[in-house]
Amino acid sequence: MRKWVLSGILASEETYLSHLEALLLPMKPLKAAATTSQPVLTSQQIETIFFKVPELYEVHKDFYDGLLPRVQQWGRQQCVGDLFQKLASQLGVYRAFVDNYGVAMETAEKCCQANAQFAEISENLRARSNKDAKDQMTKNSLETLLYKPVDRVTRSTLVLHDLLKHTPSSHPDYPLLQDALRISQNFLSSINEEITPRRQSMTVKKGEHRQLLKDSFMVELVEGARKLRHVFLFTDLLLCTKLKKQSGGKTQQYDCKWYIPLTDLSFQTVDESEAAPNIPLVLDEELDAMKMKISQIKSDIQREKRANKGSKAIERLRKKLSEQESMLLLMSPSMAFRVHSRNGKSYTFLISSDYERAEWRENIREQQKKCFKSFSLTSVELQMLTNSCVKLQTVHSIPLTINKEDDESPGLYGFLNVIVHSATGFKQSSSLYCTLEVDSFGYFVNKAKTRVYRDTAEPNWNEEFEIELEGSQTLRILCYEKCYNKTKLTKEDGESTDRIMGKGQVQLDPQALQDRDWQRTIIAMNGIEVKLSVKFTSREFSLKRMPSRKQTGVFGVKIAVVTKRERSKVPYIVRQCVEEIERRGMEEVGIYRVSGVATDIQALKAAFDVNNKDVSVMMSEMDVNAIAGTLKLYFRELPEPLFTDEFYPNFAEGIALSDPVAKESCMLNLLLSLPEANLLTFLFLLDHLKRVAEKETVNKMSLHNLATVFGPTLLRPSEKESKLPANPSQPISMTDSWSLEVMSQVQVLLYFLQLEAIPAPDSKRQSILFSTEV
Repeated sequence: MRKWVLSGILASEETYLSHLEALLLPMKPLKAAATTSQPVLTSQQIETIFFKVPELYEVHKDFYDGLLPRVQQWGRQQCVGDLFQKLASQLGVYRAFVDNYGVAMETAEKCCQANAQFAEISENLRARSNKDAKDQMTKNSLETLLYKPVDRVTRSTLVLHDLLKHTPSSHPDYPLLQDALRISQNFLSSINEEITPRRQSMTVKKGEHRQLLKDSFMVELVEGARKLRHVFLFTDLLLCTKLKKQSGGKTQQYDCKWYIPLTDLSFQTVDESEAAPNIPLVLDEELDAMKMKISQIKSDIQREKRANKGSKAIERLRKKLSEQESMLLLMSPSMAFRVHSRNGKSYTFLISSDYERAEWRENIREQQKKCFKSFSLTSVELQMLTNSCVKLQTVHSIPLTINKEDDESPGLYGFLNVIVHSATGFKQSSSLYCTLEVDSFGYFVNKAKTRVYRDTAEPNWNEEFEIELEGSQTLRILCYEKCYNKTKLTKEDGESTDRIMGKGQVQLDPQALQDRDWQRTIIAMNGIEVKLSVKFTSREFSLKRMPSRKQTGVFGVKIAVVTKRERSKVPYIVRQCVEEIERRGMEEVGIYRVSGVATDIQALKAAFDVNNKDVSVMMSEMDVNAIAGTLKLYFRELPEPLFTDEFYPNFAEGIALSDPVAKESCMLNLLLSLPEANLLTFLFLLDHLKRVAEKETVNKMSLHNLATVFGPTLLRPSEKESKLPANPSQPISMTDSWSLEVMSQVQVLLYFLQLEAIPAPDSKRQSILFSTEV
């Protein structure tokens, strides 16, 4: 891992050096011309514009030349800490560059206006795409290249964090890297306050400044179609742009779609938006297919990298990956965020998270307090503003976790247990609850909800939830007041009338969570404090099925042993849970998807394990989501999956068949081959899940949603069997392999859920009839 991180740093240094070289290239002829009778620039102007660039180049060339041979001659004890320590000690040259940056940009702009020849030069500076591709050059503007060192220094601590993460504390490099990180952090904190306004400030007229407050990729609904937009919130207006297609090495450009001065902007309420367009929903199956394609392309990229194929093949794959990521971002959100202009026009964005919607509203409303007059921009002013967005943007790529650079953390995969303890800081008593969101495939999804704690200013929920993470990096919590009197609130965007009282988030730090112990934390939000405990179990541990070591109880015991002991065809725990859910949980929104309270689930588990006679009474008094959670936990803790380790690879191959007749024959034959207890239990559960899906309009659980929840639970094999049938010459990373494997498991269960003629659960195995001869 250290070598991979360092290889990434080398590649990044090569690119940076090529950018600095592109700046140095015109310096020599410009200096030579300065001594002639027809200078392009004066010596003073050249010194100001290119101030400290040669020194920056020397510092990084020295670092690169020192690092390259050490990585090429790699060994476990190879040391590089001294190089990073030296580089950190030379960061002072950046102080001079940053201090001069504003003057350099202003001088360059004036020189471009005064001299057409220099304007031509400054728009056509060429840098190598990479060290090996001597003929591949990309065109950059002087403005873009001069910003590179500013951008570079703000990221100087990231690589050190990554390197330290993979350096054992006993390694000789460890104290040197810690020292380099300390120096870099101190330096960065001293100049950050100066860099931020330089990034965000843009002169509109002399004496006035318009600053960028926030920008993000968003999906706009235009005449029923989803359109990808880049939205910029400035101190006095909201600007919606579209990124133009790039061609021939041209730099990025934006097209303005519309803007609204903040004084003219309001948020639509339901009454005003009766004619608002319906939101076209995208089927979960389509979203999953996109995720599967993304995982497959990522695995192809890894394979190409390992095979050391040419960069062209990898670039083609990266382009395909970007297209799929854009499509997923475009199709995922379904929550409306509407803005209205005083001129009568309304615009609808689609957002995936209530947290983000609330954040946009808060930012806009806060800024509106400082805006007092309306205005309109001339076409020239609008063009200037739109052009400036290229420089000002803070979000440079589609915001997916899977689109991070190689040297960034890919996020956490596994299970996060969260206990929502209590909250304080409410000014008056009300009915309060919390929801939890995590990012998955780059957008946030709601994963859990506490019960409503009524008429209190100090709620004590003490509820535990188990949340599955898929490359997640952030946990968000929102605190709501439950509003029972629906007439008192205006209902914006068709959202819940419940009022957001506060929101906060915590980064999921892999290092802090890796010891699998509970970590207590307090999230502060608008004067409210919510106490949480979190514990992470990585996929490596959470996906393990433990071999059966006990013959008593039902959890973790082979299903055939349980049914034989009970003299039943289907385990008692399965029948009891299904009966209770069918009695009162069929219309529960998100049944099987929403987490139950972990302490209730553990209590039920213990009761079933000791054959407690009062278990049915316990169940009748518990939240139905806890009963659903108990059923899922039973199947997850089976020492062998319901579909068995033996047949799992065959099911994975069968679902991949393209001929529908062959697929049906294969899948039904395999189903018939399962041991009797496994088969009859599966058919009993299948019948129940179909009945749940019949209530989809109420409970929001489609066949696909149920397959997503239960597929891995019923099919995930024991660790020794956990592999997809694949060509061994095409290795793929654990992350991508797992994603493809999970999607295959979902597809298998979905196939059986969608088949019309599945045998009845109470049929004898020998007399099972199918619609197709097998």
